[in-house]
Amino acid sequence: MKSIMKKEASIAVIIIILSIVLSFINPVFLTIDNILDILKGNVVLGILAMGMTLVIITGGIDVSVAAVTTAVCVVIGKLLVMVPDHIGALFLLLVIACLLGIILGGINGFLVSKIEIPAIVVTLGTMSMINGIVLYVTNGQYLNSTDFPKVFLKFSNIKILGVSILIWLFFLIAILTWFLLKHTVMGREILAIGGNKESALRVGINFNKVQIFVFAYMGFLAGIAAIAQISYTKAVDPNGLSGLELSVIAAVVLGGTNIMGGRGTVIGTILGVLLLGIIQNGLILARIDIFWQKVVVGLIILLAVSYDHIQYKRAQAQLSRIEIDS
Repeated sequence: MKSIMKKEASIAVIIIILSIVLSFINPVFLTIDNILDILKGNVVLGILAMGMTLVIITGGIDVSVAAVTTAVCVVIGKLLVMVPDHIGALFLLLVIACLLGIILGGINGFLVSKIEIPAIVVTLGTMSMINGIVLYVTNGQYLNSTDFPKVFLKFSNIKILGVSILIWLFFLIAILTWFLLKHTVMGREILAIGGNKESALRVGINFNKVQIFVFAYMGFLAGIAAIAQISYTKAVDPNGLSGLELSVIAAVVLGGTNIMGGRGTVIGTILGVLLLGIIQNGLILARIDIFWQKVVVGLIILLAVSYDHIQYKRAQAQLSRIEIDS
């Protein structure tokens, strides 16, 4: 726990230093409007990162999150042009989005747990299938907001205490995930399986149930993220979230979640999302080509995973020395 808190503190310090540097490069950076824009622009990333945190803690990974979110976006986009301009209809669409996400995520969880296919293989396969179906259905074309209900288009513009409702939605999801991880039996089982699968199985923890749950929860959040994405962009782009899964994984790993499983916190993931958002915003304000963002994200993943692995090897070496000395 101390090592996790130490890493979270380190990330917070990096965010502060980076913010100071970027404010010198461009004074616009530290304005309230820009900070709120960073948060609002990374709401979808943050919501998905909450689910990915649980998946990675169990030792798994889900590279289909962007595809699942896009698929839900397309379905909801098709339905939006058919529903009346009434808030009740929008609530129904939210329920549909969540249920569709749970089904798609649950399929991943079923294949990983019951058939025992590695998570990376399962989610790569479902990602490819979903992307293909989405492109077939949409023919790669935008669904614009011309015929969307006005009440839906106004949703992302709602502010509470001067802060966008989308940002409040992200923090609500973060609180839910934190409570789930820290104060429920399922949360303890997730941490136990990630820490030591064999020991967890010996004490009677149902591995299949936990795997299906974390992937279904990932899908549930993908459904919510889809609503946030459509509301934010006011359109459905079949290719708009391409590559987002890498940013989601990067944010989670940056936040201190061990890519090998067993360790991770919601606070850390929030800091990881914020750091990644600041880096991307900084690149834009510094007028660095947007294509370099993918290079930076890839480099961040490599550095973060390498750091985690080096720390793990050092811990194992120290443990071995202690056992030898004793």
